[in-house]
Amino acid sequence: MAHRSSAFKHIRADKRKRDVSFRRKSAIRTAVKKTRVAIEAGNVEEAESLYRSAAGLLDRAASKGVIKKGTANRRKSHLAKNLHLVANR
Repeated sequence: MAHRSSAFKHIRADKRKRDVSFRRKSAIRTAVKKTRVAIEAGNVEEAESLYRSAAGLLDRAASKGVIKKGTANRRKSHLAKNLHLVANR
């Protein structure tokens, strides 16, 4: 069985990519949860600023291939819809 140095380099790079993707997904989950909590609490101003940061994280993750573009758009849409409902009460 031949061992090539390029294979070991790919293994190391894949581990780094997996770690970065995990951190990005974790940051997205945290941002979306904070936004949802602010929406449920009725803090419209805070929820709007949190929504903007969550939307940015979702777009960035989608552009990097961590999540699919449709998934990012769906999550942003759900947050925006809930935020709109709370803001217009």
